[in-house]
Amino acid sequence: MTEPGLRERKKQRTYRLLSETAVRLFLERGFDAVSVAEVAAAAEVSKPTLFRYFPAKEDLVLYRIADHEDEAARVVAGGPSPVEALRRHFLAGLDREDPVTGLNDHPQVLAFHTLLYGTPALAARVYAYQERSEAALAEALGGDLDARLAAGQIIAVQRILALENWRRIAAGEQAADVRRDAVAGAERAYRRLAAGLPHLA
Repeated sequence: MTEPGLRERKKQRTYRLLSETAVRLFLERGFDAVSVAEVAAAAEVSKPTLFRYFPAKEDLVLYRIADHEDEAARVVAGGPSPVEALRRHFLAGLDREDPVTGLNDHPQVLAFHTLLYGTPALAARVYAYQERSEAALAEALGGDLDARLAAGQIIAVQRILALENWRRIAAGEQAADVRRDAVAGAERAYRRLAAGLPHLA
């Protein structure tokens, strides 16, 4: 794979700087209490420059999970079968406490998830992100109506599993105490997906 050039590396550093600065301010003071102008000033860039990278304030937060948007589509491309590949991938995520599975009790991760799901504007943007994930997965599964129906079920299952884990940890449980139920719940959910989507299992 070709290494990115200097310009691309600088661009990616700017994306990270702007997003990290914004998330830090949002966690300190609340999403609605911080203006885009304040984020730009803290990152030492102009407001027009910030908007060239992030057209909407919500995008500053969603950048942290943007690389997961087409993850399900990439996973099914690797086989062995779509449902089995996704099951293995989700279980591996639980094993390493990937924040996207909800099974992570690190204070910074928990604070980020609380910001994400506790802010109406961000929750709405997460829904749009999930719609794009669903569309990418549907395309990877063939793009027809059956593929779209299957993708909708799969993305919903992943969302519900992650939210269940996050809610329990947000309520005060430790990741280690949630892990067994999280794995059992994922296994049960993917068995039901396999039974309901035999052409993908």
